[in-house]
Amino acid sequence: MFQQFKDWYEMGLFTVQDERNGVLTGWITKDQYKQITGQDYDTVAQAQTV
Repeated sequence: MFQQFKDWYEMGLFTVQDERNGVLTGWITKDQYKQITGQDYDTVAQAQTV
């Protein structure tokens, strides 16, 4: 699934939120999220709760 999530993100079919949802549902890991988006998953999660 990682490669599909990565490809879809690069093609503009997935947003950062779609990638976050992928982590929440277990399709990709937090590390894979960072590889795809360049953002640390935990930092983004904290920023959205403020």
